[in-house]
Amino acid sequence: METMVLSSRQVVTDEEFFYFCQENPDHTFEREPNGRITVMPNTGGKTGRLNFKIGGHFFNWNETAQLGEAFDSSTAFRLPDGSTRSPDVAWICHDRWYSLTEREQEQFPPLCPDFVIVLRSATDSNTLSKKKMTDVWIANGCRLAWLIDPSEQLTHVFRANGEIQIIPFSKPLLGEDVLPGFELRMG
Repeated sequence: METMVLSSRQVVTDEEFFYFCQENPDHTFEREPNGRITVMPNTGGKTGRLNFKIGGHFFNWNETAQLGEAFDSSTAFRLPDGSTRSPDVAWICHDRWYSLTEREQEQFPPLCPDFVIVLRSATDSNTLSKKKMTDVWIANGCRLAWLIDPSEQLTHVFRANGEIQIIPFSKPLLGEDVLPGFELRMG
């Protein structure tokens, strides 16, 4: 299913966009740097099941490690480029999270997560998904980002230094220096 773009003659403020999202809780929205609002489609059963499994593993590691705060796919972040995005899993180190005010934590946090996972569903364009990882997450300051592609049984690992590594599901994904001790096995 394709995303739907809402046309708007004016760019809404961050506050207006937050309240727009609150007034429409049955939909998920993202906003481009130019203010264009996109309605994101729901995922299918296979994608949702895998996303829940991945999130559960990540939650367990985070509860043990106690190094930062973890977020699910319903959390949107206001990124430095002016866009507002929602990855499937996000993580922010404690120092950065607690530097935000209560209000900033309550609304769309105005920062880019240190780590994100994006799970590619069968209807997502492979090329556009990879471009989004680089142009959105890494360009806005994400230190480590995983694009997990179940159809190809591969994970594309994007690093802050611009390096991209492709890891087959038969090998574990490692949190490296961003998430010390985190390991995820997809296979």
